[in-house]
Amino acid sequence: MPSRSLRVAVIGAGAAGLVAARELRREGHAPVVFERTDGVGGTWVYEADADASASPEPLVTQRRSNLDASLRTNLPRECMGFLDFPFVAGPDGDTRRFPGHAEVLRYLQSFARRFDLDGLVRLETEVVRVSRETSGTSWRVRYSRKASGSEKRETDEEVFDAVVICNGHYSQPHFADVAGVDAWPGKQLHSTSYRVPEPFHGQVVVVIGCGPSGTDISRDIAGVAKEVHLASRWSLSATSEKLPGHANMWLHSEIDRAQEDGSVVFHDGSRVKADVIMHCTGYKYNFPFLTNDATVSVDDNCVDPLYKHVFPPQVAPRLSFIGLPLKVVPFPLFELQSHWVAGVLSGRFKLPSKDEMVRDVTAFHSRLAARGWPRRYTHRLRDREFENEDWLAEQCRRGGPEGWRREMFDAAMQVMVERPENYRDEWDGGDYDHLLAQANRDFAAHCQRP
Repeated sequence: MPSRSLRVAVIGAGAAGLVAARELRREGHAPVVFERTDGVGGTWVYEADADASASPEPLVTQRRSNLDASLRTNLPRECMGFLDFPFVAGPDGDTRRFPGHAEVLRYLQSFARRFDLDGLVRLETEVVRVSRETSGTSWRVRYSRKASGSEKRETDEEVFDAVVICNGHYSQPHFADVAGVDAWPGKQLHSTSYRVPEPFHGQVVVVIGCGPSGTDISRDIAGVAKEVHLASRWSLSATSEKLPGHANMWLHSEIDRAQEDGSVVFHDGSRVKADVIMHCTGYKYNFPFLTNDATVSVDDNCVDPLYKHVFPPQVAPRLSFIGLPLKVVPFPLFELQSHWVAGVLSGRFKLPSKDEMVRDVTAFHSRLAARGWPRRYTHRLRDREFENEDWLAEQCRRGGPEGWRREMFDAAMQVMVERPENYRDEWDGGDYDHLLAQANRDFAAHCQRP
């Protein structure tokens, strides 16, 4: 049985914060969830009025939502959900295998209701400072919220035994460095501001970044734009080719420079007169509420030092992070990380000594450096995701992601590359029926449990 029951502050009520709250309470702790917006769901809350497409704000630093109107998941719903709460289609919901963002929000809201989590969440309450008490075993959390009956905000503080940070990593956009862009006369924006394609009607748009958001937004804009030029650092320097499926889309190498006459010049020497540069270049980790006594820093988008991407060795286990890894199936990872954190806080699971954790972190960075990976790839787990989740499951003395979930993830990654235009709508069929059948059998077993 757990030997400690702690009062724990959870920062953020997105998918990570919700499952963290559930696991903490299951372990006998008393979580309090701080959410700066007016509802749960985190990045899956769509805000149409956040649209800045018609008047881009290149220096925007934070938005509640970064979803565009047509966004759909790039993973099948079956493998995307929490391990013990199937992501199944409701009778009135979006029944597509790769559903839209509204269906993911519905799922998270259902998760909160099913496990009675809403009462743990303090909405419209923003954490502004987290600092360690002189005792070293507790944390003072300062937060602001609307004063009763007023639009003014008031500040208050409380002391917690531990803090779990679940504020996500899709709020502070990263912009590419483009030589000459300050004198370039066009408009710039980040994908976090993109909502709908109509403001780009008849324009020439250069999209930087060839990840899921860059490719999806490029295709979305191509339906109304005059031309769309996709710039990718993964393309050969001589690349300048028309993309299949659209008569007005081209793939290029990286941008070399932007010029005062409105031209954008690519590494192969080709150039276009562009109206807009769209940065689909990812986000930065951002923890503005943390003080130096948290013992972590962000350098080249690497949060360091962290043991297994979760615990800062010097203050573990009273401070932890859920949901930092990238290129993963997020919800199952969040669940396993949260289970581990909750069990360590109660004393049911044990961490290595601080020195051992520091050595592990050092060895991990040495391995990445030996592969030639920059520090900004520290939290990218694409090829190591299930290895990491199996390790977490072992620490928690439970099963990890099912075999069908792993196969489904691998298959989705493959068809995304092979059929990027329409893989979401061509998934169903004989090639994957056995995976779906196994998923449905597991879901039925889950639904029969009390």
